[in-house]
Amino acid sequence: MNKIIKNALILAAITLIAGLLLGAAHQVTLEPIQKQQEKEKQESCQNVFPEAASFEEVTMSDAQQAELTAALIGHGFEAQTIDELLLAKDASGATIGLVEIISTTEGYGGGMQFSMGIASDGTTKGISFLSLSETAGLGMRADTDDFKNQFKDKNVEAFSYTKSGASADDEIDALSGATLTTNAVTNGVNAGICCFNYCSESGLLSGEGGNS
Repeated sequence: MNKIIKNALILAAITLIAGLLLGAAHQVTLEPIQKQQEKEKQESCQNVFPEAASFEEVTMSDAQQAELTAALIGHGFEAQTIDELLLAKDASGATIGLVEIISTTEGYGGGMQFSMGIASDGTTKGISFLSLSETAGLGMRADTDDFKNQFKDKNVEAFSYTKSGASADDEIDALSGATLTTNAVTNGVNAGICCFNYCSESGLLSGEGGNS
């Protein structure tokens, strides 16, 4: 009996020590991971809004978040979420636009996330992917300049895609063989435009309704 108790205590001690070591290792690696993620986010923001000197996170109230969610759903964007909002600032600290971190679950390969910049006048500045898991050679072509630049420097109410050749600012050429990916990105961008309109109307861009 004493031997059983002794072995149980030894096993418990080993388990405790192992847990403490794993916890310590997690804490050691957590900070570098967070720093790398923050660096990637800042680089992505700069890619979609190169004129900005800095970016300031927008803090929304629960009521504002609920209103934004309702606005997105009301426009049919149930698969899209706005993960983060950042005000784009010039060197003087004036707000010159908005950067949105957008996620969607409509991709062929599942979820995707990208940043999107929109100037204060509603002109889209571009998109930059943070995560994309589409089919190589097909949907992954969404992360090429030829495709992404179709969303750059356009002031439109919404984008649509076509397989017969874009002929207007609000049209983009669909990726051949990757309609689902094209649809996911287009809807994500349109959700971003919807979010921008809400932020503009609610005063978040001017600082009346947020923390700027």
